[in-house]
Parts: sequence; structure tokens; C-alpha cells
Amino acid sequence: MTGTSKTQTLCLTANDITCERDDRVLFERLAFQITGGELLQVVGPNGSGKTTLLRLLAGLNREFSGEVHWKGREIQSVYPEYARERLYQGHTVAVKKPLTAMENLRWLCALESPGDEALEAALESVSLAGYEHTPCAQLSAGQQRRVGLARLVISQAPLWILDEPFTALDHAGIGWLEQQISHHIGQGGAVVITSHHALTEVSTQSELVLGGGV
Repeated sequence: MTGTSKTQTLCLTANDITCERDDRVLFERLAFQITGGELLQVVGPNGSGKTTLLRLLAGLNREFSGEVHWKGREIQSVYPEYARERLYQGHTVAVKKPLTAMENLRWLCALESPGDEALEAALESVSLAGYEHTPCAQLSAGQQRRVGLARLVISQAPLWILDEPFTALDHAGIGWLEQQISHHIGQGGAVVITSHHALTEVSTQSELVLGGGV
């Protein structure tokens, strides 16, 4: 988990963000800020642009107008540094099915270069002890999701951007993820998340509602 202290310099800011897709405005003139120790939950109906917004904030989508700043600097101008300081988890399962759980987690955590002991501990924390060398194609959807989420245990990134991370998790997995998010916020990290799940364990949070729909 991150050891970042709560500080106003840990700040993600969006100014006047507008995004169109297929000649349709997904959202326009969005403006918000999230600092260390805070969580921003993005909500809205299907098609309202939640995933698009998170990819935009992660620096993976440049088809928008407006500005996104990290620590006061435009993210594309400092992208290599920003990529190390933000963890992005997409809504699809972030594993390659022919690879084992260990191989996938090692690939996902390549920037941290963890040893096998750290990888095994992370997999154990998500109840995958004994599945380290099992190809992910043989795991359930929930287990595959846990492999991807195990990187939260290893990552030192102060900013987490998580798109529907509770999908396919059982009750125990949901509880584990809530604890990880709560601890990260408590340690001064920041989280941007899309989810239909109510986060009851995080006290310092705000909500951004997107409209539209399909």
C-alpha cells in the first residue's frame, strides 16, 4: 500500500472537460478536483461516459477539450512520471488467460519489480493461495478479477483510477476491496472510481453524476 502522506500537492484537477463520441456530447464543461485522502465516485447510466472519463483521467484518451492536471501540471506533459504515480484498472478483467496467476501479476506489477514472495503474498491476500501457477483460463470470472486486483497490494501509486472493480466479486471479495480502498484513502492516497456499489467504509468521498444514457 502507498505510504503517501495526505497533502494538497497530491492533486488531480479537471478543468472545463468536454468529450464527444459519434457526434454526441458525452459530458461537457466538467470541473472537479481530488486530493490526497479523498475518493471521487463517478456515477451515471450506461452510455453516460463513465469509462471514457476514467480513461481520459488516466491519460489514455486524448479526444477531449479542456485540461487535466496532476500536481499542477498537465498530465500529457509529464506522462512518464504520471503513469508511475497512477494505477489504472479498467472495467474488463486485466489478465491474459493463457498465463498463470503469478505470471499475470508479475506483468501487471512490472514497474514495481516485485519478487515472487511479494507476488505470492498478494495472491494469498485475495484468497488465491494454491492457484499461483494455475492458468487464468481455468479460473472463474471472480478469481480472474482477484488476480488483477491483487496489484493493489503491491502498487505504490498514490492515485488509483478504478473502473467497476467490484464486478464478478463475491461478498468476501467485495469486503476485501472495500478495506483496500479505505486503507489507501486513510494513508493519504486518492481514488477515482466508477461503481454501482455503495462504498460505506470511506468517509471522505464525493460524487460526480454524469447524465445521458442509451
